[in-house]
Parts: sequence; structure tokens; C-alpha cells
Amino acid sequence: MSKLSAIIVNYNAGSILNEAVNSLLRCASVNRIIVIDNDSKDNSMRDIKNIADGQSRLVCIRNSKNLGFAKGCNIGIAVDGGSDYLLFLNPDCILDKNALEKLLSCIKSSPRIGMVGPHLLNPDGTEQAGGRRSVPTPWRSFIRAFGLSRFSKRFPGIFSDFLLHKEPLPQRPVEIEAISGSCMLIKHEALLDVGFLDAGYFLHCEDLDWCMRFRRKGWQIMFVPDARVIHYKGVCSKTRPIFVEWHKHKGMIRFYNKFFRFRYPAILLWIIGFGVWLRFAVITFYLGVRNLKEWADHHVL
Repeated sequence: MSKLSAIIVNYNAGSILNEAVNSLLRCASVNRIIVIDNDSKDNSMRDIKNIADGQSRLVCIRNSKNLGFAKGCNIGIAVDGGSDYLLFLNPDCILDKNALEKLLSCIKSSPRIGMVGPHLLNPDGTEQAGGRRSVPTPWRSFIRAFGLSRFSKRFPGIFSDFLLHKEPLPQRPVEIEAISGSCMLIKHEALLDVGFLDAGYFLHCEDLDWCMRFRRKGWQIMFVPDARVIHYKGVCSKTRPIFVEWHKHKGMIRFYNKFFRFRYPAILLWIIGFGVWLRFAVITFYLGVRNLKEWADHHVL
């Protein structure tokens, strides 16, 4: 019988981590759950430690500092030691009933499938952006940044967006270019071929990087529409939004330079880079104004 380990990297996820772990414990196909904690300051690991005391399937590892998502996942891979399949799950993701079994069925259906992802849902039941997507090449990012994707219906080959969640939901598993790192099921054989996550990313874009490397090695990536996972997006990042945005934008620049530096004109990459940091500046300004307003409202009251 094949072995499956689940890896969760936690940082201040609160009580939702408990729900995520319990959703995995209900899955008979999960042999081991490895929770890597990146020096959380809340009480999210307290309940998990209590569960681990009575559950041999649950292993907890506490880092002395926040090492980032990619390094945390890589620690989990090293601790696992070679299961046939590895499930990477965010601490704010809850598996629907039979979701894991459907992902497993898909990844086992072909020797060339190396990675599969579920139908990611917001808590209100709508499909979440990023669960299925094309690779955000510099051109596609340019199209999205300047709102040119509105012309995609007339010129889909030129102005298509890289986010696919507004496209009709397929009736069966389909091959796509990229899935979300919030929930990825990986074949160990493919992992050995492709390698670990790039620890040069601290937070965000490491999943896109991995998808690019999987596809370059000839492994298929599949989206499984009837495997449903609810993602309470932003639970871990709400305490430090500017910190998260910094690493998100920094990661995107690293991604572009790593894969597209010699494939696109330098002027386009410069424009995209300028747009990335301009976007970060706008978001930072907005968050600063919002925090100032909240502080003022609190002190007035």
C-alpha cells in the first residue's frame, strides 16, 4: 500500500490549524502529518501539541525563528524520509470529504502526473483566484496590470489572463500550467526528479517556481474540480500585511528574473519590475492609511 504524508507549515494560524489537522486525521489514507511551526507567537501549536500526544500519526517540529514557507516545507520533506505521496497543505485549508481520495485517484491515473491540485473555495463557496492558473509570464502580467484582459474574449490568444477561476469549471481533471501552493499533492518520484522548493523565496511565488520546474522536467500538473478544499485565505498574514506584501512582490521579481530574463526584451522586464514595485508602494500606502484610521478611531472611542 502506498504511503502518504501531509506537511503543514504554520505561522500564527490560530484555531483554524486545529481544524486543518483534524480534517487530515479523518483521512484514512494519511499515514503521517508533519506540522512545521515557524516560531508562532500565538497559541496555535498548543492544541496541536495536545493532539500529538495521543496521535502517533502527528509530528510537530518547532523552529526557533520564521524560516519562510519554502524552507519550512523542505524541512517537512526531509523529516518525512520518502513517502510515495506528499500533501502540502496550508494551515488555513480544510479538506472536504473525499477530497484527498479524489486527488490521489487522479495522481495515480498516469505515471507522468507529478502534481495535482484541488478546487479551492472561499468560505462563501465561490472559487478562489489562484487555484488554477496559467504561468504569469511578463506579458500576461503586463496584460493584467493594465486591464487589457477585457479584450480576451475577442483576442484570447493575445490578451488572456493568467487566472482561470472565471473560466467554466471543467467536468473532469484537466492539465494546467500551475496550481496553488496552499494545497498540492506531489508524487515522490517527481519530487526526486525536480528537487525541493527553492528556499530563495521566503513567502509566495515558490509554488509557481515549482510548477515551472515540474513542467520543464516533463511532469504533468492536474486540476481536480471535484476535490474541494476551503481556503480561509489571509489567516496567517493578517498580523503583518506589509511584511507579507514585501515578500510577495520580491518573490515575483525573483520568479521573473529566474525564468524569463533571457526570453523577453529587457525593456518589458523593466516595465514589469517597475509595475511590481509601484503596486507594492500603492498597497503599502493603502495599508498605512487604513492602520492610521483604525488607530484614530480606537483612540477617539
